[in-house]
Amino acid sequence: MDMKVYEARDAFYSCLVNKSDKKPTEIGTVGLLYPVDCNKTRQGYVKQCRPTWVKHFDRQYCSKKKVQRYLDDNESRRGPLSLPQPYTFKPPCSC
Repeated sequence: MDMKVYEARDAFYSCLVNKSDKKPTEIGTVGLLYPVDCNKTRQGYVKQCRPTWVKHFDRQYCSKKKVQRYLDDNESRRGPLSLPQPYTFKPPCSC
């Protein structure tokens, strides 16, 4: 594969990282959403790469983001475990 493919891919994904505060409104492949600010780098990326490679890289990126989101989400839940409290039984009625 040509080095230009990797450069175009990396430019697009670094734009995604740099513009992560922007609302993603554009649709790539495999459900990838990206902000309109990254249109130029996306066009260069799609122009340099075969469509199958674009899908492959987009799928790989989405998968990594999903895992990262899962790990980041669990980070807030870490900490001391709260174990169930022991049950307190009332003494049997002495009726």
